[in-house]
Amino acid sequence: MEPLCCFPDPLPESVVAALAATGAPYRVVADATAAERDEPEEGWGGAVVVATGDPDAAYGVCRVLRKRDNPVAPILLVVAPAHLGDLTTRRELFDDFCVASSVPAELGARLDLLVSAGGEEPRHEVIAYGPLALNLETYQAVVDGRPLDLTYMEYELLRFLAAHPGKVFTREVLLSRVWGYEYFGGARTVDVHVRRLRAKLGEEHASLIETVRSVGYRFGKARWRP
Repeated sequence: MEPLCCFPDPLPESVVAALAATGAPYRVVADATAAERDEPEEGWGGAVVVATGDPDAAYGVCRVLRKRDNPVAPILLVVAPAHLGDLTTRRELFDDFCVASSVPAELGARLDLLVSAGGEEPRHEVIAYGPLALNLETYQAVVDGRPLDLTYMEYELLRFLAAHPGKVFTREVLLSRVWGYEYFGGARTVDVHVRRLRAKLGEEHASLIETVRSVGYRFGKARWRP
């Protein structure tokens, strides 16, 4: 699939996370001029245009993409609830729309449709927890829309923990479940990888991986049952 044209720069974190979950390639443009100037030789594969901050600029990007000799399609427009009434007079500028306040699942579903319309099958294998999203097919991870540069084992450890939120695992269990029964490294291996993950998650989100004293590690909040 050719890259999607995405506006504005920077994109909202929710849109970045949803794009990462699809695994679709994309490029971010700052305005209509950039959308035309930066178009790849093979053309855009579609567009995601967020009109919540500057609707006039967003519609300008849509117009440029529509006026091409080979108009970009499909275009997904993300709008604020207050601007829904404007859509009827601009119907020719987009193919689908999503309200910015919609739950992430809706945005992700519409992006899947956009990617599928561009000639690539949508991907659904995603683990999401709060600000974190992991694409199980592309091995991509983002937190608050920021891509994480993880090694293979860092990703595998984070994936395993995030797949079991609230559950405590000892270092020995993590070694066997993530590294495998044939791995002969010590428990310190887990501590080192957790420390690296926390550093890459950043100070704001390092607490996603909690140390349970004298036991091991837990991802996310504990689940209390009455």
